[in-house]
Amino acid sequence: MENSEAGLSSRSLPAPDRSMSRFSGCPDQPSDSARSSKHREQPSRSPRRRREGKRSQQRGDDHEQRLWEMERRRLPGQHEHLEPAGSSCDAAESSPKRRAHFLHGPYPATHFGPKACILPNPTSVMHIQDPASQRLTWNKSPVNVLVIRKIRDESLVEPFKELCRFLVEEKQMMVYVERRVADDATLSKDEAFGSIRNQLCTFREGYDDISDCIDLIICLGGDGTLLYASSLFQGSVPPVMAFHLGSLGFLTPFKFESYRTEVAKVLEGNAAITLRSRLKVKVVKDMLQRAGQQPDNREPQLEHNGLLPHGHTNSEAGKVTLQLQVLNEVVVDRGPSSYLSNVDLYLDGRLITSVQGDGVIVSTPTGSTAYAAAAGASMIHPNVPAIMVTPICPHSLSFRPIVVPAGVELMITLSPDARNNVWVSFDGRRRQEIQHGDCIKITTSCYPVPSICCHDLVYDWFESLAQCLHWNVRKRQARLADASDSSDTEN
Repeated sequence: MENSEAGLSSRSLPAPDRSMSRFSGCPDQPSDSARSSKHREQPSRSPRRRREGKRSQQRGDDHEQRLWEMERRRLPGQHEHLEPAGSSCDAAESSPKRRAHFLHGPYPATHFGPKACILPNPTSVMHIQDPASQRLTWNKSPVNVLVIRKIRDESLVEPFKELCRFLVEEKQMMVYVERRVADDATLSKDEAFGSIRNQLCTFREGYDDISDCIDLIICLGGDGTLLYASSLFQGSVPPVMAFHLGSLGFLTPFKFESYRTEVAKVLEGNAAITLRSRLKVKVVKDMLQRAGQQPDNREPQLEHNGLLPHGHTNSEAGKVTLQLQVLNEVVVDRGPSSYLSNVDLYLDGRLITSVQGDGVIVSTPTGSTAYAAAAGASMIHPNVPAIMVTPICPHSLSFRPIVVPAGVELMITLSPDARNNVWVSFDGRRRQEIQHGDCIKITTSCYPVPSICCHDLVYDWFESLAQCLHWNVRKRQARLADASDSSDTEN
């Protein structure tokens, strides 16, 4: 992460063993040298065939070298899975049930048959760290911590005071809180907490920029606190540690009872993290057309619980561009109108379909367990690079939710023959109207939310599915008392 001092742990890559092929198979498979010796033992081949065989072998060696160089240039932390070719086979023979904890699939071969391959393109190489090796570390000791507390919940006052006292007195950290949290009447009346309260740094959302001074975020509440933390940082996001003190808690894996031990582990840098991808959303509005409908040029008002989005105005073209970072989903719906919403969906500039129904949801894998799940979409692990498109009550029997690659750009516009305008919201906030001439552009952001795991990124997700959504909960089927009672048994 660029703006914070937290990063991902790195491991050094051992030097390649040139005497052994990096991508050779198990011992029962013939090696390149064995295959080349077989070629030499076949004198019946013509000189032309021998030259083609030598060139193909040279191309294979060059391709192997390129693959090794690409592995060597990957991000730190990826190279613990790189082993000599023989060692993996030996390990497989000694313990056939054991496998490396590697969540990415194997690197795909780029040569297909003897003469076909993918056109080399250096810009198409993506350096993605394996999710299983993502561990939090600190380049410098964290000093500034942002504590986000759920508002209008009196049951969180005591945990909030206990955590702040622990961070200030025992860990000597600078604690940032929202001004409305520090001005809470319950905290003001507590004289014992007065010394700690005077040391808290306060900020106001929409007025004070704290994105460059926060090292760690601790959330007390439900999933909404993590969504709110994401909205405060429109660029790089510090690591987020979320305690389950709300109603659902799908994104909050930590229990507050053990907060001292868990916070100490995180401050030492001993924690796994899940990089939750966000959506980069750009809303372009045609102000010239709006000027004819609304002659009074009113200034946009600041929402009571949200920031004014980052944006700029192009006076020549009459366009206003709003840019947002969204963690869960972008929802386009019909709003108060009784008509069907009618919007066009483009993918990389091509019209792919028109959505006629109550609306459409564009979500991240993290948002797949939120509104999209209620609309019938599949649930996707947060580390899967993808964007989900889910219709809301479509007036079609064949419109199923789809998953598209994370790198595409989606664009949503109001159809020319739409009977009414539509409304758009971002993580349930900043709701605004979309008219003819406006467009919404959505793609994957390069600034994910590093969510700290309680156990690991696989266990935490399935634990949340079971505990929060009761995934696949069913009364167990009783076994048969006698196998002969089965109707499928033949005498």
